[in-house]
Amino acid sequence: MNIHSYEKLWLIAALLLIVGFIATITYGSVGLGIAMIDDSEDTVNPGSLDEDFGEPRVEHVGENEYEAYVIAQTFTYRPDPIEVPADSEVTFYVTSRDVIHSFSVVGTNVNTMVIPGEVSSMTVEFDDPGEYGIVCNEYCGDFHHTMEGQLHVVPEDEFDMTELSVEADDEVELGDEATFNVSVENGMLDDLETTASFEIGDETVEEEITVAGESTEETTFTVDSSDLGEGDHDWTITVDDYEESGTLTVVDELEEENDGGNNDE
Repeated sequence: MNIHSYEKLWLIAALLLIVGFIATITYGSVGLGIAMIDDSEDTVNPGSLDEDFGEPRVEHVGENEYEAYVIAQTFTYRPDPIEVPADSEVTFYVTSRDVIHSFSVVGTNVNTMVIPGEVSSMTVEFDDPGEYGIVCNEYCGDFHHTMEGQLHVVPEDEFDMTELSVEADDEVELGDEATFNVSVENGMLDDLETTASFEIGDETVEEEITVAGESTEETTFTVDSSDLGEGDHDWTITVDDYEESGTLTVVDELEEENDGGNNDE
């Protein structure tokens, strides 16, 4: 059978279009590293999410693998922003505290309905740093249009999961020691080697500390109030890019607490 050359060109063009459509659909489904919504997750009680689901958070679960636990509620997402490193695989677990929402990451194929009592999960690969908006596409109330969040994909060498907390004396009597209890939490699986720096007045003290993966290390700084003298003294404790600060007041004599009672004669 003799096929005209123009007909051959149209047949070839049609075949190329079909192949192109198939390739596009395939790439959109699997090429972006997105796993479709998984309905095998356990159910949770919306009234006791703190117990069943835990605090909103990001966890390091393996080499370049993270899990983000997200709670949607009118009209916010928690945590916000969500921060993960580039060149990582992130599995989102999302549930609702009140009504039906959605969890839609603008510029990606992440778009899942969030239903109270159920946990939606979706796994995504993020190769490059960037910032993405998170919006709700399910009408959830009068301020539905204001419900938004942020997903920050930061360079891998700038990402950590360190938390710093300090318990310190607010006021001490002249001659007593002031105590600063420092707690450094490492949320990564790898050990963290860092320096805790304590500054007060003209004094600076540094201490090298190692925090094992997924654990907390505590250290204590003390200062003799006689060296500071009476008055207010600003202090700062720094660990990497994290900082806590406050003011210590040194007084000549602490006032005795008054129990508010009266003694009858």
